Order: sequence, then C-alpha cells, then structure tokens
Amino acid sequence: MHVAGRIEDYALIGDMQTAALVCRDGTVDWLCLPRFDSHAVFAGLLGTEEHGFWRLGPAHAADAEPPTAARRRYRGDSLILESEWDTSRGTVRVTDFMPPRDGAPQLIRIVEGVSGRVPMRSALRMRFSYGRVVPWVHKHEGRTVAVAGPDSVWYDTECETYGKSLTTYSDFTVAPGDRIAFTISWEPSHKQPPPLPEPEQSLEATEEFWREWVAQCTYHGPYREAVVRSLITLKALTYAPTGGIVAAPTTSLPEEIGGVRNWDYRYTWLRDAAITLSSLLRTGYREEARAWREWLLRAVAGDPENLQIMYGIAGERELGEAELDWLPGYENSGPVRVGNGAAHQLQLDVYGEVTEALHLAHMTGLARNDYASVLQLKLIRYLEDHWNEPDEGIWEVRGPRRHFVHSKVMAWVAVDRTIKLIESGDADGPLERWRELRDDIHRDVCEKGYDAERNTFTQSYGSKELDASLLLIPQMGFLPPDDKRVIGTIEAIQRELSTADGFILRYPTSGDDAGVDGLEGDEGAFLACSFWMADDLAMIGRVDEARKLFEKLLALRNDLGLLAEEWDPRLQRQVGNFPQAFSHVPLIDTALRLTASGAYGG
Repeated sequence: MHVAGRIEDYALIGDMQTAALVCRDGTVDWLCLPRFDSHAVFAGLLGTEEHGFWRLGPAHAADAEPPTAARRRYRGDSLILESEWDTSRGTVRVTDFMPPRDGAPQLIRIVEGVSGRVPMRSALRMRFSYGRVVPWVHKHEGRTVAVAGPDSVWYDTECETYGKSLTTYSDFTVAPGDRIAFTISWEPSHKQPPPLPEPEQSLEATEEFWREWVAQCTYHGPYREAVVRSLITLKALTYAPTGGIVAAPTTSLPEEIGGVRNWDYRYTWLRDAAITLSSLLRTGYREEARAWREWLLRAVAGDPENLQIMYGIAGERELGEAELDWLPGYENSGPVRVGNGAAHQLQLDVYGEVTEALHLAHMTGLARNDYASVLQLKLIRYLEDHWNEPDEGIWEVRGPRRHFVHSKVMAWVAVDRTIKLIESGDADGPLERWRELRDDIHRDVCEKGYDAERNTFTQSYGSKELDASLLLIPQMGFLPPDDKRVIGTIEAIQRELSTADGFILRYPTSGDDAGVDGLEGDEGAFLACSFWMADDLAMIGRVDEARKLFEKLLALRNDLGLLAEEWDPRLQRQVGNFPQAFSHVPLIDTALRLTASGAYGG
C-alpha cells in the first residue's frame, strides 16, 4: 500500500501546460488534465490510493510498501526523469516524461531492463474530478480508455492488461535491453481517440527541446547547476499557449503539517509572474518575457482600475474558492481548497511589481509595445488616488486591511519606474506631478513606517511587528544599502524573524490564536525571504555571511534540485506547494548577485 511521500520525495515532470508529481517509489500521485488548473485525474497526493494514482516499479507483495528507487536524476538539463531500482533479481530503470505538446497531452513511462530479470507491475487507478468520480473503463480497438463526463484518458502499452478492484494492471518481466512503454493521453470524451503514441520518438524530441532551450541561458557562474534547474522548473510552470506562469502546479500542500494554511497555487499571480519574468530576462530568456507581457496585456485589458492580484492561466478573472470535503488532505492537512478567494483582494504592491517587470523588459531591449506603456501610465493614475489606502498586502492577509510598508514601497517603485520611462522619451506624462507623488510616498513611509527607537521599519504603520518583505527596500532602490535604517531593519529581522538554523519567517504568527493574517496556526520559514536576506547581506558588505546562508538554502533542495514554498525547521522538511516559483526565482537572483560580487567559495 502506497501512501503519499514527503513533499521533497517528489519529482516534477511536465509539458508546459500541466505537470505531474512522481514519488520515489514510481507512483504518480498528482496530475491535472489537460491544464494545470483542471480537475486532477490522480489526486492521491491529497488523499489515498482511492483518489487516483499510477504506480510503475518492481513487483512487491500486496501488503508491503512499494520499494523506492535507489537512484533518480533528470537526464542532463531536461525534465526527463530517470529512476533506477536495484532488486534481488537485477536492476531496472523507468524513464518518465511529458513531451511538449501540439496535440493531446501525454504522460509516457518507459521501462528498461539494466541487469538480471526483474518482475514489474503497472497499477493504474484513474479517478476523475479530484478522486471523486470512478470512470467507465473499457476497450476500444485494442486500447484501454477511461471515460467520465467530458474527459477521456487513453492507456496504451504492448503489455497485457487486466482489471481488478477498479484498477488496471500489467504484470511483466524485463531483461537487459528490453524497453517497454506505457502512455496515457487525454482527449475530450466526445472527440475521436488521440493518435497512437510514439514513445521513443517523443523521448528524443523532448530531450532535444530541453537541450535547445537550456542552451539560451546566459549564466555561466559557479552556481550554474542550481540556476539551470531552477530555470527549467520556471519554464515548466509556464502555460505555453498563453505565456501565463503558475505559482506552483499543486493545491493545498500545507504550510504547516496538519494545519489549515492550504491554498490553491495553480494560477498566475501578477507578483510571482513578474519576478519570474525578471529572472528569465536576466538569464537570457526574452521570448518568455515577451509572451508574459502579451498575457498581461490581455488579462488586464482596458480595465487597469480593476487590476486583480491573480488570474487564471488564460487570463480568467473568476477563481471562486471551494473546499473538497471528500479529500482528507496531505497528511490529513485539511481543508483541501480549489480556486482562491484572494483573487479580489487589494494588494497595492502588485502595481509596483508589474511596473518593475515592464521597466526591466524595456531596459533589456524587449521590442516596444505601445499598449504596455499606456497600461503603465494608467496604473500610476490609479495609484495617485489609492496609494494611501490600507490593503491586504503581499502576504494576502485574511484579517483587517492595514497600511503595509511593503505595499507603500512598491507603490513608490511603480511611480519611480514610470518617471524613468517618461524621462527616457518613450512615454508622455505629468512628470513634475509624479515626481512630487514619488517624494510624498517616500516621505510618508519614512515617517509612518519607521520605528526610530528600534531603528527598523515595521510591517505596517504604527505596528511593532516586523515583516521580511522589508528586506526588499534596498533591492528596489527605495533607500541605499548603507542607510542606517536599512542596516537596522536587516539586523532586526535577523533577531526577531530568524529560526534557529538561520532561515527567515515572513512575519510573526500566533499559534492557536488568529494573528495578523487572520489565520490560526504557524508556518515554516519562507524560502523566498531567506534568499532575500542573503541578497541584503551581500548588499551591505557581509558577503561571507550571505554566501553561507545561500549555500545552506541550496542544501534544502531535494535530490533533484526542487524547492517547495517553505521549510519546517522543527520537522526538518519542505512544506507548502511544490515546486514553488517564488522559491526558485530568488534562488536565481541571489546566485547572480553573489556571482557578480565574487562572493562564492569556488
């Protein structure tokens, strides 16, 4: 009996339209078809085997746990996963991948005998609608097909199959040189069957796709392995048809094991996508930047006054939140949520992140788009009237709105970058008025968001709490790194928001009581914030300390180089949705900064 593994036990494979998570024992526990935000066909990650899985590995006793792979790796710089098992009968390799598609989505698994003769088993249990619906499974012209409502999944293999306990099995043995393929393909149930798969040709084409894509990377520093793996992960989280970038391919992986902080991240946050764009631009990926800018212009359309903090991957605005009460949740961490009610929050910092991304695209020579400049000007006109309002802030609090310092700083960023656009001659606007606005915001933050007694900026106006988002103050150019208020804030966050092993919490949480975010419970160290701390330490000249923290963070990655949203210092394990763009982006940025400063131990 398989149970969901630790979050770091999973590998990511995907086709830039959806993604699957594969556990160390060869079980696919999560796959949504045909898109990232579609209903899951395998939802065992958030429940049990009853909610759908596909296990492929050495045969084992029915009452025993499946054996875990002795080794696994990605094939070079690709998203092709290779897992190897050493058994008493010999060694076997399984290669898992999802070819970049121009038709039906496919998940292909190729079993290869390495030595000896190894008995193998494929066990496929498809459950539609997040594990709730048992499909009708039947044969059609020699192929196995599972149908439920609008969905059909086609299962192709040369092996004999049989059904038992609402599961489709194949039992077979592999010897050296044997290669046996298994494929599932999705198609709307009212359409004709998808074409027969061509696993070997697809494998070759997939490897070539990743080889050519990685060759565009302009970073060749000492952290190249970590940077390239993070870039591949970000590319995998990009929805190719539209350019939208999901925050993570999962929902409801908990920020605290057994807790309620479980959210659906399969959408495009403007903030996450904007910082992802900046990392891609800094490492040579202009096409992704162009596609995201086009996605942004379509999503926002002619209505920037009603800018949302997140959208669906095709620009959808309605992301209503619901709970799936038939799923117990990952390690009984409920509720399981789909959709995200934070979509309509007011988060003023988003205007700054979007404007910064557009500014960087402009500065790096991305071909001019006139509407992008028009949008930027419209965003500032909105901010003129609303920057001094309270909001929910970067962390999407579900408590009362506050005057969050980070939100005000990012409003300043939006105005500052737009002033630079006008000064460059590429846009027209009320330059003097907006210079005054920039000065007004700056003065307001320094007067109301700074605690002179403690020499630190605070989370919100008048509060005593700290917030790790304050680490972005020098990175955004709001104040220079050598300003005593910046140094004081960095040191205060180290004292008050640092875990015993030196990682950084977002802000204080309150255990059993509802805290500043309106939620009960605690959470782990937020990995993005820990990378920001390493950046700041490098900026204020503490480069050895910055490098040591960065390399400690690199050590938290799983064996395949992947990071979730947070690190639980008590349980010493990854928590939160996985893999998380908001962790891999600052990894890239910090690597670039440390490389530029020469602060590495190589």
